[in-house]
Amino acid sequence: MLRIHKEGQRLLTITGIFLLLVNLVIMRYADHLSLYILALSLIVFGFLLYFFRNPKRNIQESDNSLIYAPADGKVVAIEQVEETEYFNDKRIQVSIFMSPTNVHVNRNPVGGKINYYKYHPGKYHVAWHPKSSTDNERTTVVIHNGKKEILLRQIAGFMARRIVSYVKEGMEVDQGSDMGFIKFGSRVDLFLPLDAAIEIKLDQKVVGNQTVIAKTS
Repeated sequence: MLRIHKEGQRLLTITGIFLLLVNLVIMRYADHLSLYILALSLIVFGFLLYFFRNPKRNIQESDNSLIYAPADGKVVAIEQVEETEYFNDKRIQVSIFMSPTNVHVNRNPVGGKINYYKYHPGKYHVAWHPKSSTDNERTTVVIHNGKKEILLRQIAGFMARRIVSYVKEGMEVDQGSDMGFIKFGSRVDLFLPLDAAIEIKLDQKVVGNQTVIAKTS
């Protein structure tokens, strides 16, 4: 059974009513176009259903030394960078690009306490742009897993105009639980300790709560 994420339920209801009214009007005043408009309506509504799908994803092994993928998508960067918002030191950055066809639920890669949360308004560069991590609309979340801190950044892309986050500073979160949602194409960056053992490769496709991104000591 297709599960729909709560972020899409209102939009789907409004879109469904609008499309129904449009089709009724077309059938009454331009019946020769009704089949084309119906087909287009089904495509639009079907895409929204697909985009807001929320497959149940249980992590295979609950272990805070394992950092699971926080999102579905393609790994577009694995590099050592200077993280300047929170750590102010070098970290391993792993970036996952989510196309409009990916599941857009974001999940907590580890469990623990939220030590830091901040929302940043910003621009809307394409999500793979090098400056999107620092210039685009984004949220920054730091989770302490009991031993180390992991920074997770949700980044809006060219099409994504709304970031939703369910966490706040001081919260305790479970590994694999929902931490947010980004609408219509976006990116998630992880900033990991330098001694983290990276388990994925560049251009690899990863699955939220299923793919292990890295292991920490």
